Parts: sequence; structure tokens; C-alpha cells
Amino acid sequence: MALIPNAGRAVIDPAKLRGYLLSGTHPVGRFKAQFFVRLGYSADNWRRLDEDLRRQHLSTPVHRVEATPYGQKYEIRAILKGPNGQSAQVVSVWFVPAGLDTPRFVTAYPGEKP
Repeated sequence: MALIPNAGRAVIDPAKLRGYLLSGTHPVGRFKAQFFVRLGYSADNWRRLDEDLRRQHLSTPVHRVEATPYGQKYEIRAILKGPNGQSAQVVSVWFVPAGLDTPRFVTAYPGEKP
């Protein structure tokens, strides 16, 4: 499989990391936050998760591509090594809107054991 096109220009909204994936109080995100905290991430060091997703996931071949009327959805399944040295399988989801060529981060969640 290939890499996500234009991965070097990928957009990751900081609010999605701080206020959702790493938020201990978000109604849905708090369950994901528990997982990411075990890898050493926190809302205070959200930039590290941004960097690690770019470095560790966007350099990994796409696992699945889905065409939608609104654009292309990409799924990457890869190991994410956190700042505390712990690693886990993580699924990251990216979307390239129709007519555009810049991938946008949608979400990430725990994957199955490799």
C-alpha cells in the first residue's frame, strides 16, 4: 500500500488533540485519553502527540482507503511509541476532502494487538 498523498502538508487541529483525544473530561474523548495517557501523552504535551503522529504514522503505508462522496478517507494502523517509552497499536484516520489535496487528521484510537 502507498502513503497518504501530501502527508508532509497534513493538518492536525490542536483542539482535536487537546480538547478531545487528550481530554479527561470530554464525554467521548476521555476514554481515548486514558489510553493515550498510558503512552505518556497529556493535554499539556499535545504537541508531542502531533509530532509523533506525523513522524510515526504518516510515514507508514495506508492500511485502508475509502472513497466517499466528500473525499478520500485513509486509515493507518501502526505502532505508536509514546514519550514514556510505552508502545501500542493505534489506528489514525485522515481525510482528504474532494477537490483538495491536503490530508486532515480525523481521529485516533487503540488498535488490536499486532
